[in-house]
Amino acid sequence: MQDFRMETFLAVCRNLNYTKAAEELCITQPAVSQHIRHLEEYYGTRLFVSEGKKMVLTEAGRLLQSAGLTMRHDEYALKELLSQAGATERSLRMGATMTIGEFVLPSMLSSYMLKAPEASVHVTVANTADLLSLIDEGKLDFALVEGYFSRQDYDYQIYSTEKYIPVAGAGYRLRAANDSRKIRTEDLLGEALLIREKGSGTREVLERILEGKNLSVKDFRRLHEINNIQVMKYLVQEGRGITFLYEAAVHRELAQGCLREIPLKDFNVEHDFYFVWRKGSIFGGEYKEIFKQLKDKE
Repeated sequence: MQDFRMETFLAVCRNLNYTKAAEELCITQPAVSQHIRHLEEYYGTRLFVSEGKKMVLTEAGRLLQSAGLTMRHDEYALKELLSQAGATERSLRMGATMTIGEFVLPSMLSSYMLKAPEASVHVTVANTADLLSLIDEGKLDFALVEGYFSRQDYDYQIYSTEKYIPVAGAGYRLRAANDSRKIRTEDLLGEALLIREKGSGTREVLERILEGKNLSVKDFRRLHEINNIQVMKYLVQEGRGITFLYEAAVHRELAQGCLREIPLKDFNVEHDFYFVWRKGSIFGGEYKEIFKQLKDKE
């Protein structure tokens, strides 16, 4: 069972405020201060410092936070494992981002279930930020994500490398130059852009690409924020704007001719799909074996 003082520390990390942490934990502020002081004395280092009116984590504090989250994750995973003692197969608690969950995960899980018919699989589909939080809380063992994550806090394996492309309806006429072979990313700013919600890996990839070109999603003529890929694809097919998606998510529509890739001179992007878990987890070796099983579709 994780030390209650570590739970206090993690609550202070979340709130960066002793009073709010005390309210969250339903204890007094002096108790919070005492717990933090005990940890600082035990580890022989400051965990928080003040910068003006703000409380910030020290580097030692950030390291302890990461270790604390891994310990929390492992505690929940161990509790789950012990509750299954004697079972022939351990249940998998995994997550997947929207794109992976809809267009990659089904065939992967079908193959895995065929090889491990006694396994019990629990899947959560959400955006990258939410999945990482669920891993931190110990509610998921691991996740398949396309968004960005901290290499300091998570171990990972690359599942696949996917092409990321701009897409329009088959008959959609761009406002840019008539010769589409000559247009660049910035020439699309006059279009309405359909994007995923904040926290989505698909959106974050686009935002980082645009940032590298000194552009932003806010530079487009209009933004439509859609948290469902099927709805987004339908609207693009109907000519309501353009979008940027993984080729895997629009493979069928491209083959059928109802969507088309927009050729750009300065846009040739590939991005990895990652299998991630808490860094330093005692179950890391097991997660790697599960990764091999999920990746092997034969």
